[in-house]
Amino acid sequence: MDVKMKSRGIGLSFFVFNFFVFSSILPLSFSAANQPRSFKKPDHQFGSSAVFPVQGNVYPLGHYTVSLNMGYPPKLFDLDIDSGSDLTWVQCDAPCKGCTKPNDQLYKPKNNLVRCVDRLCAEVQLTTDQHCATPDDQCDYEVEYADNGSSLGVLVQDYVPLQFTNGSVVRPRIAFGCGYDQKFSGSTSPPSTAGVLGLGSGSASILSQLHSLGLIRNVVGHCLSGRGGGFLFFGDDLIPSSGIVWTPMLPDSSEKHYSAGPAELFFNGKTTAVKGLELIFDSGSSYTYFNSQAYQAIVDLVSNALKGKQLKRATEDPSLPVCWKGAKSFKSLSDVTNYFKPLALSFTKMKNVKMQIPPEAYLIVTKYGNVCLGILDGTEVGLENLNIIGDISLQDKMVIYDNEKQQIGWVSTNCDRLPNADRDFEDDFPHTYPDSFGILSDQCSATYDK
Repeated sequence: MDVKMKSRGIGLSFFVFNFFVFSSILPLSFSAANQPRSFKKPDHQFGSSAVFPVQGNVYPLGHYTVSLNMGYPPKLFDLDIDSGSDLTWVQCDAPCKGCTKPNDQLYKPKNNLVRCVDRLCAEVQLTTDQHCATPDDQCDYEVEYADNGSSLGVLVQDYVPLQFTNGSVVRPRIAFGCGYDQKFSGSTSPPSTAGVLGLGSGSASILSQLHSLGLIRNVVGHCLSGRGGGFLFFGDDLIPSSGIVWTPMLPDSSEKHYSAGPAELFFNGKTTAVKGLELIFDSGSSYTYFNSQAYQAIVDLVSNALKGKQLKRATEDPSLPVCWKGAKSFKSLSDVTNYFKPLALSFTKMKNVKMQIPPEAYLIVTKYGNVCLGILDGTEVGLENLNIIGDISLQDKMVIYDNEKQQIGWVSTNCDRLPNADRDFEDDFPHTYPDSFGILSDQCSATYDK
């Protein structure tokens, strides 16, 4: 199948933080010879949960990824997990700009392009003036992210095989993007991943599509380990029965961000002048961003608390804007956390609801042996008054986005191991342990329904 390339000129940087989203999906046509039939729905309305091992870290990699089987026969693609955007896309086996993967790691469409007239196509456009020259035109998509990054490509629909924690196997056909034009600007290097796994709350996300097919609850969660790795899950089977702190999602009619607030900033257990913060939870952002006023207040609070201690500003460290050095190089965060005080975000509409942000959730130790503040000025990079809670502050917490109850929850936990990890999966599928959380292997023994 020939993919017709659409041209556009946009200067980009990429994969720092992403939160543009899309909405609405209908069942799509799909025609290809020798393809497996679609999955058989389970006897009950919803399945269990699909769980995926996560790789990566905040520093030095700057992202967390999962490997997802896509297509038939299934092929693994490593995708940046992004709760701030909806559309999932992979690098396309077409004349490609900005692609970093060899040809055998690209996705090749097989008579499965989504048509321009499909309703879904209108929902993944940047503007509302979409025009189809003919009904059979391919559906081109273009995604722009908050850091001015973007992806241009064509929309396809293909099988995404999954195994649930109850042992059942499904192979739904899911719509996603086949991206052939990823560009980068400035000093930003191309990402090592094959694309983005959009986890946002809009209907174009894989989560929403699985829910609309009756396979899972409309719930997604992640647990990112501060030591690297972790796990991601679709559905509500792994949610602990107690201990979770919940706060309502803020309604947003235009962009389906996972937002909460207003919140007040606490420093070392005491209130501050920073109040009324609306917060976006974004696993596609390595660091946490506050508006200029809140950011400067945090820098002042942290710096003033360091007076009289054996730390000096390390202006020569290019890793992040604000860094400190000690009498000797630091090896890990355990060397420095005793110098710093904890932060917290108190959600003022919910009594006693706080998100604790200890020093290890806002600091990194760099390759130069210094410690740096992993909270950045969002206004300075074009976020205006938006505030983003990124990976650094979400580490070592199970974070749950419950779209059915419109609430966000979190609980401190060990993200190196699944809860209820004593359950084994059947046949040749892996056990639910940190290195293999039940995702289908590249060459699984299961057969497709005929």
